[in-house]
Amino acid sequence: MDKQRTLEFNARNIAEFRESGGKLGGRFAGAPVLLLTTTGARSGQARVSPMMYLPEGDRIIVFASNEGKDSHPSWYHNLRANPAAIVELGTDSFAVTATEITGAEHDRLYGIQAERYPGFAAYRQRTERVIPVIELTRTGA
Repeated sequence: MDKQRTLEFNARNIAEFRESGGKLGGRFAGAPVLLLTTTGARSGQARVSPMMYLPEGDRIIVFASNEGKDSHPSWYHNLRANPAAIVELGTDSFAVTATEITGAEHDRLYGIQAERYPGFAAYRQRTERVIPVIELTRTGA
């Protein structure tokens, strides 16, 4: 998907997510989806990205798959520059801090996501890069 189509696709999903209290239809129907608001690494502006996540107990895990492209998604670069972000889950919104997961835990979590959603296995096959796995931890009270 080219950049303009991606922006339009994301804008539709963001609007649908907010209008429906956190649910999406189409290919995302029934999938766990959140909105992640990061601070642009260069612009300093708020950037909202819809994405699937892996709930594991109290943990929220996201994957910088970028649909298997050879570059990381912008939101990943934003989190590396500033790990403070906002998550919207359903109608709930809260602050988080992002931490990259590596090693065996990375492989375990990515394996779970790829088993549940085979698209993630395909993404891994499309690229030479290691797809980052990020834990989003609630901050504050």
